[in-house]
Amino acid sequence: QVELVESGGRLVQTGDSLRLVCAASGDTFRNYGMAWFRQVPGKEREFIATSRATGTTHYADSVKGRFTVSRDKAKSTLFLDMSNLSPNDTAVYYCAVGQPILSAIRDPRMYRHWGQGTQVTVSN
Repeated sequence: QVELVESGGRLVQTGDSLRLVCAASGDTFRNYGMAWFRQVPGKEREFIATSRATGTTHYADSVKGRFTVSRDKAKSTLFLDMSNLSPNDTAVYYCAVGQPILSAIRDPRMYRHWGQGTQVTVSN
């Protein structure tokens, strides 16, 4: 049974940096893409970044240059290094696993497994 557990979310101030971690278990993830999404109440889940099985990474324009996604060598742990945070980054951040084609990496419906989320709050 696949399980994804996110950690690292907390209250920070504008301009701070933060690292989120997603630990995956229950399968071999080398052939899967892993991604970060975020969601605020009343809005759709938003794609943030992905590390694909091919090793390539892709980012939403809103975080490009500020966030970095990476995976460990076993490809079962996903990281999101966030810098220069602003209140607009406040959200619940979710880790997801799936095998979307490149054109669909931003679609949450293409991801089969999800974590429970971790809250990131950025204060003024």
